[in-house]
Amino acid sequence: MPAYEAIQSQRIYEQIAIQIERRILEGELKLGEHLPSERELAEQFGVSRTAVREAVQALVEKGLVQVRPGRGTFVTNGTSQAMRRSLGRMLKIAQPEGARHLVEVREIFEPEIAALAALRASDEQIVALRDAVATMDGAINDGETYIEGDLDFHLALAEASQNALIPVLIDSIVDLLREQRKAIFLVAGGPQRGQYHHKRILEAVSRHDAQAAREAMRAHLGQVREDTGASKGG
Repeated sequence: MPAYEAIQSQRIYEQIAIQIERRILEGELKLGEHLPSERELAEQFGVSRTAVREAVQALVEKGLVQVRPGRGTFVTNGTSQAMRRSLGRMLKIAQPEGARHLVEVREIFEPEIAALAALRASDEQIVALRDAVATMDGAINDGETYIEGDLDFHLALAEASQNALIPVLIDSIVDLLREQRKAIFLVAGGPQRGQYHHKRILEAVSRHDAQAAREAMRAHLGQVREDTGASKGG
């Protein structure tokens, strides 16, 4: 990543945000690109980590970046954020059908995403999937950490598809997915059943077995249907 200019201004965090925003708008930082860590940015700018944190928050509020707990900060866009809010409102309006609609959308997309990931995942992306599964294993009684690990797993699958549009589509419904996972976590045995399926998907992707990955994801979404009570409609 190109070096940034040292900051010599009173409103330091705003100057940091302006530099990063300019690079995003000019295309130097691409959609989905991972920003350096807070520590690395602080070193590049010659400022405190607090100033970097405030700058990132300002960019989050503008819809230019997204902070994914445990994974870092990624370039996004205002359109994605607007889609999230719009889809969230739609799901609330559509209750109680909203849960079923979300599962149906996932059943359309995610088995094929898993199949593509099995065909295309790099060694590094498989490591990211393993790390997400390990996070969930270690947080089986910690809802917040488990849910973020679950989201990381599915986003890592999307990224492993090597199709730039797929992570953007999944990102647009990530808030809905988080709410769905909160409901499943509260179901007795829900996290354990989820982990069984996550591990099957991981094994299939690690073997680069597209059909097994597709089938494992379908089975996982069947479990999601059962645990959320999202029975199939006519």
